[in-house]
Amino acid sequence: MLREFTMPDVGEGLTEAEIVTWQVGPGDPVTVNQVICEIETAKAAVELPCPWAGTVGELLVQPGETIEVGTPIITIDTGGGSAAAKAGDDEAVPNLVGYGPRQASASRRPRRAPASAAAAPVAAEPEPDPEPDPAPEHSGGAVPLAKPPVRKLAKDLGVDLRSVNGSGEGGVVTRADVEAAAAPPPAAAPGAPAPSVGGVRREPIRGVRKATAAAVTGSAFTAPHVTEFLAVDITATMELRDRLRGTREYSEVKLTPLAFVAKAVCLAAKRTPDVNASWDEPAGEIVYYDRVQLGIAAATPRGLIVPKIRDADTLSLRELAGALADLTATARAGKTAPADLVGGTFSITNVGVFGVDAGTPIINPGEAAILAVGAIKPMPWVVDGELAVRTVCQLALSFDHRLVDGEQGSRFLADVGALLTDPGLALTW
Repeated sequence: MLREFTMPDVGEGLTEAEIVTWQVGPGDPVTVNQVICEIETAKAAVELPCPWAGTVGELLVQPGETIEVGTPIITIDTGGGSAAAKAGDDEAVPNLVGYGPRQASASRRPRRAPASAAAAPVAAEPEPDPEPDPAPEHSGGAVPLAKPPVRKLAKDLGVDLRSVNGSGEGGVVTRADVEAAAAPPPAAAPGAPAPSVGGVRREPIRGVRKATAAAVTGSAFTAPHVTEFLAVDITATMELRDRLRGTREYSEVKLTPLAFVAKAVCLAAKRTPDVNASWDEPAGEIVYYDRVQLGIAAATPRGLIVPKIRDADTLSLRELAGALADLTATARAGKTAPADLVGGTFSITNVGVFGVDAGTPIINPGEAAILAVGAIKPMPWVVDGELAVRTVCQLALSFDHRLVDGEQGSRFLADVGALLTDPGLALTW
């Protein structure tokens, strides 16, 4: 008995997703909750498990194709032996994958054409190499055989596999073939005429980049941004970090300066609750939050994401350090859950890791403010009337002027700076 598995809403009301790579093919046996494919939404990459046991019938969507939630993506021959197979076509498929019940489809929906004929799947793991993927047919010709890591490389380098002659056994495209295709043409000999057209690479706007563009554009033209800057002597904070690293409690924790900034933000937000709020235009209300859902901007291979540390204001410095380490590792591995990317109330972006002193960050939609932390470096500083070398960093606070006046924004930024200058102040607040 053939059953269709439709693209589920993996969380937070997403409307579409892209098939990145299939982990199964026609004729493969599958078990309940076996990962059958990796999908990419506007928020995260997600491994999609199968709701039934059986045999793969047909892959209805090609890798690289973006489809709407509810579109059939694969058929499974359940053989009529499972509970799901015995259910009628009008009954809900059991919630075996954790995404809510799915309605069994009585008739197959028409397939959509691939969004980009040149799109190639991305491998979930680089090594060891699996067998080459079969070549799906495209309107522009057949894509030759290539292993998933090679397809990922081709996608990253903007190489259309249909234009590459495979040198491997049976015409399989190898890594060297892709790299050769992506290499720039040799330099022209002196006196030779220059080519009339330069190289151009185009990529479809989708996934995280598409979501980021929509978010920052909407925020920039909706929330009236104000940005203030403050240079801070954080020598005492760095000395405290060095001392804590030598203690048993912090010996197994990666204690970074960002953990101190996060703690300072949470403490300062209690004194200036205006920065931990949101503007509800339809209701004509300002919403003030009791807890700080702290977003941390993270640069990942998929693009910029802002996962959240939940109830950050209730965490100790050690707990914040651990949460930051876990958040960063999960984001870099591309395993951040979609639910962890929404519901923030305040964000921090650490541009200092790139050697940048300061910037004007754009507020995340639905939040009141965002703090940018610049590079930490030794600089000349006046201490007690004398010039000295101190550890200094720049802070930049952007806030929504509908919610936060200059007084509140300045007071909050000054409080964060004061806590980083003298961490002992935290005992008096």
